[in-house]
Amino acid sequence: MEKKKKLRVLIVEDEQKVASFLKKGLEENHYEADVAYDGHIGKLLANRHSYDIMLLDVILPGMNGFDLCREIKAQQPQTPVLLLSALGATDDKLTGFDSGTDDYLVKPFEFKELLARIHALTRRSHKEVKQRHVLSVADLELDLQEKVARRGGDTIHLTAKEFSLLEYFMHNNGRVISRTDIAEKVWNINFDTGTNVVDVYVNLLRKKIDKNYSLKLIHTRIGMGYIFKEEAR
Repeated sequence: MEKKKKLRVLIVEDEQKVASFLKKGLEENHYEADVAYDGHIGKLLANRHSYDIMLLDVILPGMNGFDLCREIKAQQPQTPVLLLSALGATDDKLTGFDSGTDDYLVKPFEFKELLARIHALTRRSHKEVKQRHVLSVADLELDLQEKVARRGGDTIHLTAKEFSLLEYFMHNNGRVISRTDIAEKVWNINFDTGTNVVDVYVNLLRKKIDKNYSLKLIHTRIGMGYIFKEEAR
């Protein structure tokens, strides 16, 4: 069985005992944890490494947690940030959320609550990333990371060129695409009016994703090219 990859956490906390407690607790729960004791070093590590989540204290030397959060979110909006602070007033929380934080946890807190917050944020973040890598039209999905096409839950086996052609179609869902566009974008060649390579591949793709389904997705527009859209025949 493949070993599950540990999630990597950045802790920016100037109180060394607190930082050590957080690091130890996270590592005991199968996370990897890096620690910075001031805002500037935290920013340096955030820019240098890839983290699954960042835990930021608010009152920090060098750069406070609110400003650090803004800087991080400007560069890495997809990375979840959790602010940890003894400042528990409503105005402090609003400032935190205005800075872009995904969550705000007031000190002191129980460690199991911190773990629950981290789990929720990283799970949501990974789901959002996965969704960005999946194109979908009707019941057809194209996973750009796994390089897999599925329709109605069934896997469709495509060649590399068929996959590229389908990806181009799905990115241009609802738009008429000429054979010239397809040749240039999928084959990176100038279109030769004497060749039927585009039509051949479109027909091959059509047999795989449309033939056994009542709802057709690839349609010919005579004299113009093709259009990819939900359209019953």
